[in-house]
Amino acid sequence: MASDILSVSVVFLASAVVAVPIAQRLGLGSVLGYLLAGIAIGPWGLRLISDVDAILHFSEFGVVLLLFLIGLELNPKKLWQMRKPILGLGGSQVVITSIVIAGVVMAFSGWLPAITWRDALVVGMGLALSSTAIALRVIEEQNLGGSETGQSGFAVLLFQDIAVIPMLAILPVLAGGGGGSWLDFAWMIGGIIALLVGGHFLLRPLFRWVVLSEVRELFNVAALLLVIGIAVGMQSLGLSMALGTFLAGVLLAESEYRHELEIAIEPFKGLLLGLFFISVGMAVNLGLLLQYPLQILLAVLGLISLKGLLLYGLARAFGIRAKSRSQMAAILSQGGEFAFVLFTAALGEGLLGRELSSFLLVVVSLSMMTTPLILLLQDKWFMHTFKAEAEDDLESDVIDREPRVIITGFGRFGQVVGRLMFANKIRVTILERDPSQIQFLRKFGYKVYYGDATQLDLLRAAGADKAEAIIICTDEPDEVMEVVALCQQYFPNLKILARARSRVEAHQLLSHGVEHFSRETFAGALDLGRQALISLGMHPYKAKRAEAHFRKLDTTALRDLLPQHSEDVHLASRAKEARKELEEIFDREMRGERERHNGWD
Repeated sequence: MASDILSVSVVFLASAVVAVPIAQRLGLGSVLGYLLAGIAIGPWGLRLISDVDAILHFSEFGVVLLLFLIGLELNPKKLWQMRKPILGLGGSQVVITSIVIAGVVMAFSGWLPAITWRDALVVGMGLALSSTAIALRVIEEQNLGGSETGQSGFAVLLFQDIAVIPMLAILPVLAGGGGGSWLDFAWMIGGIIALLVGGHFLLRPLFRWVVLSEVRELFNVAALLLVIGIAVGMQSLGLSMALGTFLAGVLLAESEYRHELEIAIEPFKGLLLGLFFISVGMAVNLGLLLQYPLQILLAVLGLISLKGLLLYGLARAFGIRAKSRSQMAAILSQGGEFAFVLFTAALGEGLLGRELSSFLLVVVSLSMMTTPLILLLQDKWFMHTFKAEAEDDLESDVIDREPRVIITGFGRFGQVVGRLMFANKIRVTILERDPSQIQFLRKFGYKVYYGDATQLDLLRAAGADKAEAIIICTDEPDEVMEVVALCQQYFPNLKILARARSRVEAHQLLSHGVEHFSRETFAGALDLGRQALISLGMHPYKAKRAEAHFRKLDTTALRDLLPQHSEDVHLASRAKEARKELEEIFDREMRGERERHNGWD
């Protein structure tokens, strides 16, 4: 038994290690990598794993841990502040999508075997739900958590998880039984109330008692016990495990143990979520796909299109910005893991036939695989459209304002230089080639011109023939040297100052006769070193002299080592070049240390 578990673990881990990096390198995202790994090792791939249902059921615990961690980020006050998007946007999405999909299913009932309005309603409710695991993973990967996209998407997902409770409760009624359904519903509500009350009064004392034991690993054990215990309790009442643990996380969001709990749960969450995505890939019934390829592909396309359009329309009605609502619609357009639960329960109640249930599960599984691809295409479309529009708006924008200084590149480095010039009333012309950066800077009143400083016509239009100096702040070393060559050839009276990313780039500039440059990490690192000397007890004046002396020695070394290095950095690795020079510097300093008697002073 133990050997079987280890063998299965090896298969899962190996498939993830191979597939996920390939998917990431291709720009498909980790989620699609896990799904493809599942297809490869599953019953319709290499058949390395056969018991898909058991693994899928176990791996759902990854979603449970994910919701618990999200709950820890949302204290009750913040959750109350989100009540409008949760109830408004989330509630509207579940109700409207369920009804519309049910209507579409009934309209095509002639193509489906013996489907009734009850079956159609169950299908509508199941397909209205999105994948919490995939959506939240995508939001996390793309750093959308604090954005309008992430917050509105989370509000919808949270309401969907809550909606699973009445959906499961209504199944016996739809099936025609209904005897114990309302009693079951009462038990569910009672279970939630018991969780809230018990969690409020018992969870903090429990963790306080564990901490007082001073056994470090016991806290991890208690954290897992809490999550697993609540999940099992909620499942026994017919409730969503994820919803129960989410509520527990909310109750602990303001406790002093919040950060320790996050640290304890995070590694398990990542592993089990990866397992969940792999098991979803394994569950894709490729045999059914081969049997009904056109019907399944049309159903998947219809689901993500219809659901995406409804989400987009509702988001627009609730005042969400255009890009945010289209991102949210793409992220939530797929079917979800709770559809597996709902359709399986409906099959047990005799509502869905086995063939229709299998068909729907394949549709949901394939729809979950489309999300990373849709987002990839959407990002490319946004990038192309915005860049094209921005370049059209900004083309031929540069005029000669008779500047004293021209700055090329206005990122973080260039902005510091520019602000210093503005503060001293120096007339400056700024050239930047990133349209999005220009739009951003113009919001704050900066007059930034669009253009590529490596173009001679642009430099002329900006007034390079009359300006006193050009400060090259772009972050591409090759571009820096190209601008230097242009200025030296066509504007010999223009003083050239440049940004050097490292000593290698500094040598390039020196070899081209550029004496004024700044190594972007050197000054900051040297300042931090001076502060370290002061914190270790050295007098500030002495530390300042040590800093100045070190700067002088390093500058001398930079010039002395210049002839030993190749000017063509394309022929040698920059890393090797820098390492070689570092070895020479350390060797010089060690020899000098033996000859030096008075330290840096």
